[in-house]
Amino acid sequence: MATLSDRLDHVLGAKAAGSLADAFDMGTVEDLLRHYPLRYATQGQPLTEEAPEDGAHITVIGRITKAELRPMRQRRGSLLKVVLDTGSGRGVDVTFFNGDKVKYVVREGARAMMSGTVNYWRPGQWNLSHPGYLILPEADTDEPQLTTVRGGGDLRGIAQSAKGAGGVDMSFFDREFIPVYPATAKVQSWEILACVRQVLDQLDPLADPLPDDIRGERELMPVGDALRLIHLPESQSDIERARERLRFDEALALQLVLAERRHEVSGRTARACPPRADGIAAAFDERLPFELTEGQRQVIAEISADLSREQPMHRLLQGEVGSGKTIVALHAMLQVVDAGQQCALLAPTEVLAAQHYRSLCAMLGDLGQAGELGAAETATRVTLVTGSMSTATKRAALLAAVTGDAGIVIGTHALIQDAVEFFDLGMVVVDEQHRFGVEQRDALRAKAKAGISPHLLVMTATPIPRTIAMTTLGDLETSTLTQLPRGRSPLASKVVPRRVHPNWVDRAWERITEEVGAGRQAYVVCSRIGEDEDGAGSKGGKSRGADSGKEPPATQAVLDVFDRLRTGPLAQLRIGLLHGRLPSDEKDQVMRDFNAGDIDVLVCTTVVEVGVDVPNATVMVIVDADRFGVSQLHQLRGRIGRGAHPGLCLLITDAAPGGPAMTRLEAVAATTDGFELSVLDLRQRREGDVLGSAQSGTARSLRLLSLLDDLEVITAAQELARSVVAVDPGLTRHPGLAAMMHAAVDSERLEYLAKS
Repeated sequence: MATLSDRLDHVLGAKAAGSLADAFDMGTVEDLLRHYPLRYATQGQPLTEEAPEDGAHITVIGRITKAELRPMRQRRGSLLKVVLDTGSGRGVDVTFFNGDKVKYVVREGARAMMSGTVNYWRPGQWNLSHPGYLILPEADTDEPQLTTVRGGGDLRGIAQSAKGAGGVDMSFFDREFIPVYPATAKVQSWEILACVRQVLDQLDPLADPLPDDIRGERELMPVGDALRLIHLPESQSDIERARERLRFDEALALQLVLAERRHEVSGRTARACPPRADGIAAAFDERLPFELTEGQRQVIAEISADLSREQPMHRLLQGEVGSGKTIVALHAMLQVVDAGQQCALLAPTEVLAAQHYRSLCAMLGDLGQAGELGAAETATRVTLVTGSMSTATKRAALLAAVTGDAGIVIGTHALIQDAVEFFDLGMVVVDEQHRFGVEQRDALRAKAKAGISPHLLVMTATPIPRTIAMTTLGDLETSTLTQLPRGRSPLASKVVPRRVHPNWVDRAWERITEEVGAGRQAYVVCSRIGEDEDGAGSKGGKSRGADSGKEPPATQAVLDVFDRLRTGPLAQLRIGLLHGRLPSDEKDQVMRDFNAGDIDVLVCTTVVEVGVDVPNATVMVIVDADRFGVSQLHQLRGRIGRGAHPGLCLLITDAAPGGPAMTRLEAVAATTDGFELSVLDLRQRREGDVLGSAQSGTARSLRLLSLLDDLEVITAAQELARSVVAVDPGLTRHPGLAAMMHAAVDSERLEYLAKS
């Protein structure tokens, strides 16, 4: 007999276990049983008057009434055109591309099972193209086994997995649902099925980690039944009920991790930083030349209340591009400075760090000039620390941080280095939190005084749907800015299909010239730097990222676009170049010149994606826009329309009309609602990738749970996890739940998550 924790090599043997370990990182019986079927082949999906959906995977059983070999029109070889009579009153058209190879097996009169994807070649006409197939014995045969498997694809493999000493046991095909698993070229679905069946035959009865009352309240089946029925169901109801139970387990395991982490954070001690009526924060408020939005005032109040407590704040501040997050964060930092402590602002790039430094200094004026002539009485000092600073400049910045002269220290990863010390670090602000690893944030927080945890504010301009925030950031309180400050101009986006309308590209450059002629500025953004860029391009101008086996389309490098524009359509304008490989001082000078209006058009890569604020820039042309993700496009266009004039974003693409890339770009152009776009982005990507980027490797635990669609399940799991951890931190009295949590996130990942 076997248990969930048993090693697979002890149950299956070294060869099979080794293959599963190499292909899927499986080591235990539980790892294998949590590798759920991707879909199920069924005993002949009934064909009704309603046609199946394009792309649907169906399995049909019938008799071959026609098998005709035809030469291919465009290339050598032949097609086998087949009609399968399913007894439903209509035949199913089937096409095999290797007709010469299968014509001896797929013959008229044979009874067959075929499983494949529905393809519509023209409206109302569909077929199965090159499906998996299996020639079946006659229905009234007395022979339960066949000595030879005749077929191809998954179905042939499933039959092979049922082959024993006496032949192929065809009784397995009497099942209504046959599991089909995520597989690789080296480990096929039928091989996984054979291993699963072998393990289930040996599996001991399982103790259920969920208490009976919880199972009863939610009408969930026992976990042992769920794990058997997800693999070998007898009905559609079995599949649905098994998935319901296992989906709840996934949500609960993740929420237990977050509840444990939330409880641990609540036990830390921070310095209380209550607001002062006569401090620098109050002076800053009085000098604001504009009125805060109601949303900004509300979030400032929430953060102020957090900072006034002796438990560390742990808050996410999210908001649309240009919603005023920087003002909110600055107010919070000034409240901490009023309490005699320091703040660190961590930015992902030197360009953004320098932009934050200039922006904060400009907003503070004499309130940020402590130690200088003309400084305000309550002034503090703002300093910048980056890796490419000169030795003398960096030494002065480090001295200001360690002596406490600088109340606000801004920097990149350089802040995390051992050489950077703070006099009394009270708060850490992380901009674009998804760009920093947990260990990096933890290293910065460790720079506070012994026994003290600094308050933490993480900011993102990439909106996060509620279910994602609950699942990936469930230990953070969340504040959201939805209003845009008054004075923000409207922003329009248009797709420029270069393949269909090449003259529209010329019009894009004319549009830039017109805007510059009116006294405004523009960005031209490219997806890569140049031909020798590692991982982004190669000789011949090809960019990585196309489907395997296809030649990727050419993309335009920023160096080439810069040269072409300054000698061609924009030759009469002042053009600047900005990309990540430029020396730091050169990057800084380019941004200063663009800010000052000395550059009309900035040709750049995505170094301007976040944080860059040039209110006079009104046009952005994104070259090869299909090479950018939805959220990235939204971030980029947020750099324009930040002043008194409307913004225009032009998305140049060679994507095929009607294809998924063009559809994505048209969706971006149709709305400026970042939350709507974030949902679109997540639906197009694997949700597990999102979870993995936030939680380090927990993507493996997301098998059935949908972060976008399962709000009720996630909410219920969160409530249960928090109530359990509140009375039993560490889960010592709930060993089954502790095991469930560790099964979803192994010990190494738990240690990693505990640092965040």
